[in-house]
Amino acid sequence: VRIAIDDFGTGYSSLGYLVRFPVDVLKIDREFVSRLGQDKSAETLVETILVMAKRLNMTTVAEGIETEQQLAFLTSRGCDYGQGYLLARPMAYEPFIALIGNPTKVQP
Repeated sequence: VRIAIDDFGTGYSSLGYLVRFPVDVLKIDREFVSRLGQDKSAETLVETILVMAKRLNMTTVAEGIETEQQLAFLTSRGCDYGQGYLLARPMAYEPFIALIGNPTKVQP
């Protein structure tokens, strides 16, 4: 079982959870990602989250990536994964399988 903290940095997410639970993944809230390239404070927060997660051996996921500028910022700072409309829109099962390949097919 892996534990992920969703919407990290907003709502009920807390730095205390990082020491209380064996967290594997931090998902950076779209509120911060949407402000990348426009707000230096948001950029500093995202950079800090990424550095902290790496030092704690956690995987990072950025939510709400909608521009190439956001993707470039996150990639250049070592974000592991991203999700958002820039990468793919919500889709039904069949188009999703066509996009990623058949996950049940055994690969050599």
